[in-house]
Amino acid sequence: MATSPLRIAVGVATASRGELVKQTIGLLRNQTRIPDLLLACPLVSDKVSDRDFPNLPFPIVVATGPCGLCAQRNDILARAADCDVVVFFDDDFLPERHYLEQLEQIFQSEKDVVGVTGKVLADGVTGPGLSLEQGLKILQKENWDRRGGSRPVYGLYGCNMAFRMDCVRDNQLRFDENLPLYGWQEDMDFAHQVAQCGRLVQNDLLRGVHLGVKAGRSVGVRLGYSQIANPVYLTKKGTMSWRHARWLMSRNIAANLARSVIPEPWVDRRGRLKGNVLALLDVLRGKASPARILQL
Repeated sequence: MATSPLRIAVGVATASRGELVKQTIGLLRNQTRIPDLLLACPLVSDKVSDRDFPNLPFPIVVATGPCGLCAQRNDILARAADCDVVVFFDDDFLPERHYLEQLEQIFQSEKDVVGVTGKVLADGVTGPGLSLEQGLKILQKENWDRRGGSRPVYGLYGCNMAFRMDCVRDNQLRFDENLPLYGWQEDMDFAHQVAQCGRLVQNDLLRGVHLGVKAGRSVGVRLGYSQIANPVYLTKKGTMSWRHARWLMSRNIAANLARSVIPEPWVDRRGRLKGNVLALLDVLRGKASPARILQL
């Protein structure tokens, strides 16, 4: 029995990466299954418009949004309301060209899957970052095959994650705008809201490269504060377990402390450590809040 095609929207929230996002969105023309709709949400200051994407083989809507990843992604959700699936790609994520084709097949064949993320072949976030050329070379070296399956995961990786829109619509789900700016752990929070409808999985048939571009990310102190305040907030909200939060916070504190002596050139370890300390003090005083980073 033939399955009906799904209406798939690709959403890209971007900030301070106007030139890069023009290139990464343009590369989606190479997908073996093109999106039915591309929704881009840049900041006004990025000066990106739909005129920057001529001759794409799919419709594109570019609508500037408020500053903050969660607010931008909520704008995308609202515009994708008539779609079956929304997939969020970071503006520096390069999907392998079969990504959307395989994504459609997963949602068609696994009816209980409501959220899915793919296999990241290389992640520049853990190092100095990758150039667009480096990312494309990694994809070119990837030998395509159709082996792979879905396995349960605790949460989804925000650089590439897709959701069934009926669950989002029926439950009026939104990204939590109490997580401002870069919205650290917003992917975990939203995925766990969607999980009330079914399974969250990772599938290795979905592959790509995350460049991990440093421009546009939160400064050290702010990110360090978020590394503590956001998990504490999400545990109280009920979308993150205390066990996972303790592991996440202790891992980041340990890394920032150990590497603050001789920090990597691309990471403000001392700033992050200072943010960790400020947040821990606020936790002890009962005053920790993700929004505090707006004052730092």
